[in-house]
Amino acid sequence: MLLRNEPAHKSFALRAMTVPIAKLSFWGVRGSTPTVDPATWRYGGNTPCLELIAPDGTQIILDCGTGLRMLGSRWAAPNGGRSPETHILVTHYHWDHIQGIPFFSPLYAENNEFHFYSFRSKFLGRDSLKQVFEAQMALPYFPVDMSAMNAKRRFKEVDGGESFKAGGNTITARWLNHPQGCLGFRIETPAGIVAYATDNEPGDAKLDESLRQLAAGADIFINDAQFTPEQLETTRKGWGHSSWLEGARVAQQAGAKTLVLFHHDPDSTDRMVDSILRQAREEFDSVFAASEGMVVTLGAPGDRVQAHMPGTRTALRREAHFHAKVCGVTEGGEDFEEETVVRDISLQGALISLKNLPRLQSELLVTMEAPGTDGVQAMNLRGYVVRIDAGTEKGRSAVGVVFTD
Repeated sequence: MLLRNEPAHKSFALRAMTVPIAKLSFWGVRGSTPTVDPATWRYGGNTPCLELIAPDGTQIILDCGTGLRMLGSRWAAPNGGRSPETHILVTHYHWDHIQGIPFFSPLYAENNEFHFYSFRSKFLGRDSLKQVFEAQMALPYFPVDMSAMNAKRRFKEVDGGESFKAGGNTITARWLNHPQGCLGFRIETPAGIVAYATDNEPGDAKLDESLRQLAAGADIFINDAQFTPEQLETTRKGWGHSSWLEGARVAQQAGAKTLVLFHHDPDSTDRMVDSILRQAREEFDSVFAASEGMVVTLGAPGDRVQAHMPGTRTALRREAHFHAKVCGVTEGGEDFEEETVVRDISLQGALISLKNLPRLQSELLVTMEAPGTDGVQAMNLRGYVVRIDAGTEKGRSAVGVVFTD
């Protein structure tokens, strides 16, 4: 059964004492610059930020893009429990990976403590990470400077090949091929291994090998997929990014179990990401396209990696009662056709009760019977699975669908 999007309460750590489970949440998945246009609504427009809650309760944040503000908002909510110390891994200093820092509300609370990790830039020298954060909040770029942040902050420089501990988890940094430098991070927990390799371009033999070492045997391999293979060969060569095809190849070579396509181009619409995902799934068995709100669990009984989308973006909904037929693909890759009733519908999508468990981000064809002036008429709608929850009825799931046609 898929887990719900619960906050990282202390009870999560207590459960993990018997069954080691780690939870990875995606708060920002877009590359280069945020997007707000409707064409990118489904996958999301915030720039990179992930949160990993390890089995021992250790909180690790990966990158500080605009998604960090969303994480901070959840953090401040009632009962949104957290670890007293948080470890933040910054891959590099480009704007889309640091621009959420000034808007991360927990940094302004004195009872919080943060450990930041990144590399020493040859352009900045010693204390590079601290310099970068101070510079982006300096006059005239921001109304207050870092002195307004009351939380305890510690900065540590790490190098490629270096390993360190965060709680009971081992983190290893490795160099990636990106202009001005970039680190990938491999996080080894009792529940499984997460490899995070945003912003890397294939073509440098030494750094290509570094990427394979980062991803070796990983349960979850998150890789840059900003450009198409054709763009990499022509107009985007040398820009420091990768493609879905390169990600699939590295996953196969490194023996990774699940590939997550990440750092979507700001010009890539949801339809374009859908197409990329379909192509990647033809090359590698277990692939997801990173989506805001997506949660991946590691170490779950019976299936070490599960991905789901609880609590997707809200929309105006109305209760309804439409007889419907749903056609799609199950999590196991089998075609299915099922009769059901749609009881919750909006202009954007619907929540459908199904016995079959469709694959997250797969396409569904929903045929509903709707009353019309000439009697009952069939209404054909095509959409994508963006949410899977446990249903109210035993043996059924509540499947959220966003309509595209």
